[in-house]
Amino acid sequence: MVYGYCRVSTKGQLDGNSIEEQEKVIKERYSNADIIIESYSGAKERPVFNDLLSRCEEGDLIVVTKLDRFCRTTKEGLQYIDQLMDKGVRIHILNMGLIEDTPMGRLIVTNLLAFAEFERAMIIERTQGGKAIAKAKTGFKEGRPKKYTQEQLDLAMALLENNSYKQVEKMTGISKSTLIREKRITRAIK
Repeated sequence: MVYGYCRVSTKGQLDGNSIEEQEKVIKERYSNADIIIESYSGAKERPVFNDLLSRCEEGDLIVVTKLDRFCRTTKEGLQYIDQLMDKGVRIHILNMGLIEDTPMGRLIVTNLLAFAEFERAMIIERTQGGKAIAKAKTGFKEGRPKKYTQEQLDLAMALLENNSYKQVEKMTGISKSTLIREKRITRAIK
């Protein structure tokens, strides 16, 4: 059996890491792959991936597009590789190649795993550094910028007095869930 494992941690993954992109790349190479999809942070337990690991049998093949879709740390990666190779399951990381169960194959994959873990740590370090610089600036607000101004929301609340949520949504372009949330906030303030 050929299993194509696709994973995203967040809804808005970077280009090349979306579920659709991963599935497309796997299917181009293995049209017969049974695609397994998981939307879960790699830092937590991955129930779908763990189920796949227990389901695999000798002669099966697990295909992932990139190393970071397979594992997050060197230790974790080696553990999964050992577990799968002990069962006779092959692993193909498309941007690297087939992982071979030889001393040279182990050396190569160990180094690649270490570099991937290092790269991830550097990204986290740079992100935290950037956040620290941003927080030091006056007027910094953590999180996403507000989509609507307070004036737009006030107008929408006024329109809700004589119109339905659907009508106000159509007139203003503000979603019903945002209108409900704003109405709740407005009531709490009064």
